[in-house]
Amino acid sequence: MRDAVIVDVVRTPIGKGKPGGSLHEVHPVELLATTLRALVERTGIDPALVDDVIGGTVSQVGDQSQNITRSAVLSAGFPDSVPATTVDRQCGSSQQAVHFAAQGVLAGAYDLVIAGGVESMSRVPMGSNMLPSLDPFGPGVAARYPEGLIQQGISAELIAAKWSLSREALDVFSAGSHERAAKATADGLFASQIVPVSTPSGLAVTDESIRPGTSTEVLAKLKPAFFDEDLGRRFPQIDWSVTAGNSSPINDGASATLITTSEIAAKLGLKPRARLHSFAVTGSDPLLMLTGVIPATEKVLRRAGLSLGDIDLFEVNEAFSSVVLSWLQETGADPAKVNVNGGAIALGHPLGASGTRLMGTLVNAMEQRGARYALQTMCEGGGQANATILEAL
Repeated sequence: MRDAVIVDVVRTPIGKGKPGGSLHEVHPVELLATTLRALVERTGIDPALVDDVIGGTVSQVGDQSQNITRSAVLSAGFPDSVPATTVDRQCGSSQQAVHFAAQGVLAGAYDLVIAGGVESMSRVPMGSNMLPSLDPFGPGVAARYPEGLIQQGISAELIAAKWSLSREALDVFSAGSHERAAKATADGLFASQIVPVSTPSGLAVTDESIRPGTSTEVLAKLKPAFFDEDLGRRFPQIDWSVTAGNSSPINDGASATLITTSEIAAKLGLKPRARLHSFAVTGSDPLLMLTGVIPATEKVLRRAGLSLGDIDLFEVNEAFSSVVLSWLQETGADPAKVNVNGGAIALGHPLGASGTRLMGTLVNAMEQRGARYALQTMCEGGGQANATILEAL
């Protein structure tokens, strides 16, 4: 029986997603191409053997249009015989790319495949693929949700209200994320997964959004990020506790992973680092769109035949503090096992790249801590979530 294993996983440093961020001057094609070249250099594979490259990108417009993954493959110097495609499952796009890649390997459609993702939020702002004059939902969705769908920040507020999460709790979690990420950086725990990026201003080598010494006192001074009077009247239950400080920032970055079978890895002289054990994807309420991580966790555990207690480490994407805290309440997971090296609130959230960024963080943490099983899950716009279980080899 075929399996699907991760041979290696790499990422760029995560830049601040605005002019002045270290990666702003780098075209997103080159960000993704940097990770593809790194996988070839680190593993020594012949890129002509790669059956497909699957990349995740959310805002597929402008510099990120025209199947950006194919452009990255060509820019990376792969033979033009290597195909590529780009997928969009919102924030979980590159985690979904990993699922598609692994499922292709398990089915025998692929022997060697790369999955990854990229997002340059400084060059291609979030939402820029939704022109004001266009209706992305259509009349059927409008009829089903006559009051209208909402942006993710309001969903984060509704989650905080539903699970009775105070502003203090959100800020405490955020400060903890920065503390863990700063310590992991100081201890060199990210060094082996980060690929330096050449920029017109020099070499980018470090994550830019981590704020060492972030305190709840500082975070408490920030104003709510999503309040307006009309929404206040529509949602009177909201206390307006979500701020820029307890949300993930805007970022640039890319990530990629090489996936094959144990048997093929042995033939090529490659050493697998983790097995892709089980997968799940689920839909959820598009208003409370960020809660899909809860049923996705239950679904992937059921498919794996495992219990929550079998999982040694968790990565739950920190789109907002309220997402992880509500997930913790519902699952009963041990907070000490969750995002042990910090999460997206500190490290950043370059949308299409985040799925494989989390996976790289998780694979490394498994090796650093001697974990056997690990679980990754990400909430996604529109009310969806992916979940993956990894097994150490």
